[in-house]
Amino acid sequence: MEKKVSRKLEIRNTRLEIRDTGSEIRDTRSEIRDTRSEIRDVKPSFVFRISNLVFLISDVCGLMSIALYNGRLMEQDAEHLDTKMVRTRVSPSGHREHASSIYMTSSFMFDNAEQARAAFAREIDSYIYTRYANPNVSEFVEKMCLLEGAEAGVAVASGMSAVFSAMAALLNSGDHILAARSVFGSTHQLLTNVFPRWGISHTYGDLHNTAAWEELVQPNTRLCVVESPSNPALDLIDLAWLGRFCRQREIILLVDNVFATPILQTPLHLGAHLVMHSVTKFVDGQGRGIGGILVGEKHLIDEVANFTRHTGPSLSPFNAWMFSKSLETLPLRIERHCDNAERVAEFLFDHPQVKTVKYPHHPSHPQYELAKKQMCRGGALVTFEITGGLDQGRRFLDSMKMMSLTPNLGDSRTTVTHPASTTHSSLSEEARHAVGITPGLIRISVGLEHVDDIIADLKHALEGSIEG
Repeated sequence: MEKKVSRKLEIRNTRLEIRDTGSEIRDTRSEIRDTRSEIRDVKPSFVFRISNLVFLISDVCGLMSIALYNGRLMEQDAEHLDTKMVRTRVSPSGHREHASSIYMTSSFMFDNAEQARAAFAREIDSYIYTRYANPNVSEFVEKMCLLEGAEAGVAVASGMSAVFSAMAALLNSGDHILAARSVFGSTHQLLTNVFPRWGISHTYGDLHNTAAWEELVQPNTRLCVVESPSNPALDLIDLAWLGRFCRQREIILLVDNVFATPILQTPLHLGAHLVMHSVTKFVDGQGRGIGGILVGEKHLIDEVANFTRHTGPSLSPFNAWMFSKSLETLPLRIERHCDNAERVAEFLFDHPQVKTVKYPHHPSHPQYELAKKQMCRGGALVTFEITGGLDQGRRFLDSMKMMSLTPNLGDSRTTVTHPASTTHSSLSEEARHAVGITPGLIRISVGLEHVDDIIADLKHALEGSIEG
């Protein structure tokens, strides 16, 4: 018995010694390995208890080592977001893996009944069930909050899950939504077909006539929803003005920041309460997975997180891990996207088969000055209208050789779509015209290929679109 007590005391003393220096930590790991060998001959029940303590100490060693490492990093360059995107990660396990592990588990274990009770009572921070939270999801959310300057966030299974969860969690029957007319097609479906069943109404405002928005506000207006730049017309709204407008009237402002990404624009700094992303797009950047996120003020995110906890649109650990790794290269990718998009826009402006071109950071854009003020660069999206309308537009799409004909965007590969017949086909023709979607409008998400190859394919497709 004295031998058992003595061994426990040795372990407790070892845990205290770990806290001193990095070199002592390495020495203690060696002592722990020796201790494991020494206790092999002790009876099984005692070995089990000692082993648990040894593994605990091993985990503490790993955590303290990474804390020391990150401490040195913070002294160097950690004020830069580029560095934070690379270095922010879930704590390593006792195996000291360099890349974050993937926590593909549906649930997490407790040490005892009291810990389980306290976790479910939310008296302690503890992972319980992946529908509630998961280390990979937490890492991804933390990075997105850093990028957007947000207090908190919640990740979900898709961009539309983020939109729906925000509305469903924050609105009640009898509330009213003020929305920009140029919202995404599926958001339009929520506003017109889903939420009216629950007694939630909406009014659309024109991005080009914000002076009239005061008249659109009702006593029960609770939420304002906008995209800037809009999809696909690339229209903008002055987010600083809108932030003041909403805060003065106690209206929650939700901004879809998919097209700009937090690399080019941070709406929370301009007065928004919440920002959402379809991380399927630029965050992933390679067209591999579906996901969404909502970030913003903590008291609002808490309401949304409670809603998603019980309704279940959870993001898978694997997708969260993949998106988190993608954020490491997001600043570099966005820079290349913008470089290529600027060249593509210039090419299209000079082409005789192109009627109009829209790119936020081109002087011809009607909101060019606003774009320069609230976006540091113009983004990856370029839209143009072909001279021959719908028929020539179809011939253009059928003549492409390299570019991908797909409704997705934000991919490393250049993608092209015809909004009137795909992403916004659920809108009436009148509604499409109201947001600048003409029959011949083409949307290009400029990728990361060599820009000369992108332009060569555009040239070929435009020439092939000419009716013989």
